[in-house]
Amino acid sequence: MSSTPAPSPLSHRASRLAAIAITATLFALSAISASAQSPLTEEPPVAKTTLEKWILDGGIWMLPLGFCSVGAIGLSVLCVITLTKSKFAPPALVAELTELMQQCRVRSAIEVAASSPTFLGRMMTLALPHFDATDHEKLGVEQVEDAMADFATIEIKPYQKWIGYFGVLSQVSPMLGLLGTVVGMVGAFATLAQTGGAEPAALAGDISVALLTTFGGLVVAIPCLFLFFFFKNRLNDLVGESIHSGMALVNAATNAVHGEAKAARIPEGLSA
Repeated sequence: MSSTPAPSPLSHRASRLAAIAITATLFALSAISASAQSPLTEEPPVAKTTLEKWILDGGIWMLPLGFCSVGAIGLSVLCVITLTKSKFAPPALVAELTELMQQCRVRSAIEVAASSPTFLGRMMTLALPHFDATDHEKLGVEQVEDAMADFATIEIKPYQKWIGYFGVLSQVSPMLGLLGTVVGMVGAFATLAQTGGAEPAALAGDISVALLTTFGGLVVAIPCLFLFFFFKNRLNDLVGESIHSGMALVNAATNAVHGEAKAARIPEGLSA
């Protein structure tokens, strides 16, 4: 009966040497692979775009600021289109009404004003019917002026409402930026509590949110504050010019009626 020969010490040692050689080879290959991926041959990181650097890195808090900026742009376009001289007191309409009122043709002036959708046209359409030819002294001028004032007070409100939204945006935007700043600082302190040390790489994201949201809020708020006062003054100038033109029309009609009487009251030399 044959028995299996026991392995010799040499073969056992050879197997151990082979295992060591295989292990060393694997370590060498891993070292070569690591050296191939060293910083000398590593590709440089891709630079961030302007969108990523100034907006996307600000996080979710940049979204409401984006809505505010879009709203400001829309309001600006609306005001630029609406607050024009051609929509309030166009020179052609003023000239045509002035010619009619100088002839005291108030009915014809009302018809011309009614055909114009401008601020001055609508105002004079409501105001001129208050002329009263039976009042030979005043011709109902006070009622005409009151009607003009009432019209301007009512019609200016929609314009003031839209311009007022610039003031709202100029106040809300910094508050949203401040809210994002607070959230970013809270995240930075939470990172400090977790890591136990001030690692710049760990804090960079939260600090970026804090600073970019403040920056975004100011970028939206400052132009909105300027646009609020700009369009407010523009509206006041246009309404004031329209009322001044309306008063000039009323004076043209009264001068046509009482011009000679007014001139007779002014002395010219001494009578014998």
